[in-house]
Amino acid sequence: MSGQRTEALCREIARALPERPFGIEFWDGGRVPPSNGAGPTLRFRSPAAISQVLRAPGEVGLGRAYVRGEIDVDDLDGVIALLGRWEAPPIGLATKARLLAAALRAAGFRRPPPPPAAELRPPRRMHTLRRDSEAVRHHYDVSNDFFRLFLDETMTYSCALFEEGTETLAEAQHAKLELICTKLDLQPGQRLLDIGCGWGSFSMHAAREHGVSVLGVTVSPPQAELARERVREAGLEDRVEIRVQDYREIQDEGFDAVASIGMVEHVGEPNIDEYARVISRVLAPGGKVLNHGIVHLPWLGGKGHKGGEFSRRYVFPDGELLNLSRSLAAFESAGFETLHVEDLHTDYAETLRHWTQRFDQHLDEAERIVGPERTRVWRLYLRAARNGFETAQIAVYQVLCSRPLTEPAASHPTGERHGETRRRVPTAAA
Repeated sequence: MSGQRTEALCREIARALPERPFGIEFWDGGRVPPSNGAGPTLRFRSPAAISQVLRAPGEVGLGRAYVRGEIDVDDLDGVIALLGRWEAPPIGLATKARLLAAALRAAGFRRPPPPPAAELRPPRRMHTLRRDSEAVRHHYDVSNDFFRLFLDETMTYSCALFEEGTETLAEAQHAKLELICTKLDLQPGQRLLDIGCGWGSFSMHAAREHGVSVLGVTVSPPQAELARERVREAGLEDRVEIRVQDYREIQDEGFDAVASIGMVEHVGEPNIDEYARVISRVLAPGGKVLNHGIVHLPWLGGKGHKGGEFSRRYVFPDGELLNLSRSLAAFESAGFETLHVEDLHTDYAETLRHWTQRFDQHLDEAERIVGPERTRVWRLYLRAARNGFETAQIAVYQVLCSRPLTEPAASHPTGERHGETRRRVPTAAA
């Protein structure tokens, strides 16, 4: 009889979730349809999928089964759209016991398979130099060719700026890079520090378009290798230096400007004050810093939001999103004056839409480069990130700060405050 093994489990799921905008199907034909007649369907392809969920109930078990391919969905976008929009009803102890008993019978009391190879749970104390390097490299060192599948030709891995007149992702990334240069008021001959330089897109843009000398740092050796190659091909070796270095290891000082684009998410709440102090130390008096990073919107009393368990294990180990107010407080306590704050969350949602489309066009190649597990992780991650921006769980802010001059304000005959920006806020920004 079709569904005989999972019949009791289907019945208990329907009873526990009477209102459900999704369906569930099992390998033996058992089925729990959406309560409204339409919605995405989660398919449990074997008893091992149930074993994974029983071993680690909730997000971890579901994530492991999905990454291993033991759970599939017919509409991944539909499932992601439920995040932040649907909340399961409270389930009493008696109902939980019945669900557990039915799930154990369906799974056959089997030993669950080991966690997927794509999962990382780094040991040791958080945010040490060694652990931060390991966590960051887990995300970025998968393969330069892998990132080429969905990034544009500039290899810019951060929010683009879709101003009026931008038609392609590359044009929007160019607009974002130029926006940062404009905010920093870069001038020929100045020294710029690019913290978390990635594959060198901003370092190269600033050197080529504004004539500055740039030091870019990243903790990912493969990123640094490709960035240096791109610098050589662009003929910018005399103006751009790329190092494998943590921001806490930077000894250089006297920079006229500092840019940190999409890196602060790896710093963590315990280190955000030190992060701001390091930038203050390396920046010359009167210099500016632009910090571009994702923040968590709901108020957390100043604490960082470490994201879901799936993200911590498969996407950004030890990644932490702070409130905007916490970052501002760190820079202010380090002696900075905040000049300008801009929210680009609608632009990031659009950026992720482009990345997702490009990634989906190269799924076979992605599997060839990194295997099916990581490919499934990234299909889910790119969509979940976009959903976070669309549902106002996260946002991305550019914060422009200035380290005050040591000479008195009277030394400015025009009366204009140092660091004042005259740039009009782009209409594309929220």
